[in-house]
Amino acid sequence: MGNTPPILAGIKTNMHYLADRQRVVAENIANGETPGYKSRELARPDFGALVDGGTPGVTPPQVQLTPAMRSLGAVLPAGEGNVIRDTDIVETKPDGNNVTIEDQLMKMGEIQADFTAMASLYRKQLGLLKAALGKGGG
Repeated sequence: MGNTPPILAGIKTNMHYLADRQRVVAENIANGETPGYKSRELARPDFGALVDGGTPGVTPPQVQLTPAMRSLGAVLPAGEGNVIRDTDIVETKPDGNNVTIEDQLMKMGEIQADFTAMASLYRKQLGLLKAALGKGGG
C-alpha cells in the first residue's frame, strides 16, 4: 500500500505505541521489588499531524539527564528516547522504588482495552475499503 490513508497510519502508530507501552509497563512490574527503580512510561504519539495530512509522530521525551544525574550514574536506555519518567506516582518505598503493582496492572488493562479498540477500528476500515473497491466487506 503505497499511499496509506491517514486513519490507517494513525491506527498503526497507536498499535505500535500500545505494544511498546505494554513492554515498558511489564518492565515496571518486573522491577517492582528492585531497590531504587523508578517507574517509567511511554510518551504518547502526537496525532495532531494527521489533521494536516501529515504522519503521526512521538512527542519529545520529558526527561533530560543533568550533569548531576550523570555523575550519580544515571543513563537513558539506548534507543528509548520516548521512554519517560512516570509522573502518576502514588508512593515511593523506603528503598527508593516507586512502582505500585496495582497501578501498573490497571495500566495493563487500559492498554488491552485500547488495543482491542484499535484492532476493531482497523477491521472496520479494511471492510470499508473492500466495500469501496467492490470486493465485499463490512
